[in-house]
Amino acid sequence: MLRAILRAATADSRTAPDRSIPAVIVSSKLSSLNYSSSTSTKSSLTKAKKSKQKAAAQSEEASAAAADDDFSDPLGDEAARNRRLAEDDKDPSLDVGPNGRALFTSATAISQLSRKDTCAYMKFSTEALNEVLPEGLPAGMVKEFEDSRRCALLVRQSFLDLRDNFRRIVDPPLRPSDGKCPKVLKQIVLDGPVSCGKSIALAMLVHWARDEGWLVFYVPKGRDWTHGGFFYQNPETGFWDTPVQAASILQDFLKRNESHLKQLTCQISDPIPLGEGVGVGWMKGVDSMAMPEGSTLYDLAQMGIRHTHAAVGVVVRLRKELSLVKDIPVLIAVDQYNCWFTFSDYGEAVTVRSWRPIHAKELATVNAFRSMMHDDMMVGAFSHSTAVGKLRQELPDVPKDARINFPRYSFDEAATVSYYYLRQRLVCWEVFSEEKQRLVRREVFSDENWKKVYYLSNGNGTEMRWLAPLMR
Repeated sequence: MLRAILRAATADSRTAPDRSIPAVIVSSKLSSLNYSSSTSTKSSLTKAKKSKQKAAAQSEEASAAAADDDFSDPLGDEAARNRRLAEDDKDPSLDVGPNGRALFTSATAISQLSRKDTCAYMKFSTEALNEVLPEGLPAGMVKEFEDSRRCALLVRQSFLDLRDNFRRIVDPPLRPSDGKCPKVLKQIVLDGPVSCGKSIALAMLVHWARDEGWLVFYVPKGRDWTHGGFFYQNPETGFWDTPVQAASILQDFLKRNESHLKQLTCQISDPIPLGEGVGVGWMKGVDSMAMPEGSTLYDLAQMGIRHTHAAVGVVVRLRKELSLVKDIPVLIAVDQYNCWFTFSDYGEAVTVRSWRPIHAKELATVNAFRSMMHDDMMVGAFSHSTAVGKLRQELPDVPKDARINFPRYSFDEAATVSYYYLRQRLVCWEVFSEEKQRLVRREVFSDENWKKVYYLSNGNGTEMRWLAPLMR
């Protein structure tokens, strides 16, 4: 009985619970569920945004790294730049210089250049330059062509003055000078700061003279006359002979002047003195070599090339023969002329423990061509790349008024040079996108920026070419 009552009471308690407690519990559970759901949603959104930003940053870094990798590949950059330059050549609207002027002159020959062509570029071809200047091009000219990807040179007023000086000597004006024209000089020494264009001006002068039909003795590297090779002291003359250099001098002289030399007869009939040959010593019982009657200057040069004993004697004789040529104008042009006023690479032993350096003027070949105390047309250019050092103002065997200062780029010339480098994509050409490149180039290049380059370089051509790509 008692068990039945207890079972009935238990059943009633299960079927009639207190409704208030479960309601509170359910409400709190729902509230807890709602709160936790809101927190998880905001957290997931924040995490998604951060992941997107991180992915974008990684993408930018990857693209920048890819761009750096592309820039580090010089072959790819060079090919891209050459391709774009080829496309630019089809668009003549890009050939515009400062103030809307034409960037390139229409003149096809150096003799056609005038004042209106100054501060403009003249186009050349590599084949034509190598044909007219087979002795070799100046290092500065070659570097300019390589960096700009075009065989073109700036027409400068200083070069036109140099050309017109020698033009007036051969073809004087019909009207007498009224005092406005500068004095005509037959002997000129081009001096000036480093990288101001002396060697290029000299090479262009040789180019012009040969186009005019002149006989030009061109020495592109005067330093080679005083360095390297076999040397010895000739007991007959007291000078030091360098037969290796002498043979090379004659070979270079024949490269461009062969046709002229075959038409010019030797004026001096004295025999050629012989010296010691390279690796063969002295000739036994023979101290001179006779020149056949009616020999030409070409025959004279060939004798020095074929016979190593006569090489130095022929070079010395050739200098005397050039002074006697009257049929055509003769010009002697020597680059690195300052190397002939200092010590050579040679020396002699004085005692067992002492050594005397040999001065360049003691070399037979240099002694024959160094002097400007004559009536022949001669121009020499100093080269600071040879590290000779500063020479005194008055040089021996050089007229006092022969030394002139060749200037660096002027303000107007620097403006043209800057626009030319922009045209040749030397200014910020490393940008990779085609559309972006043209936009960046135009934004980066400005009058203010190229003026900064000009003032930083002080008109130095090499430094301007180096600073141009750094415009930002």
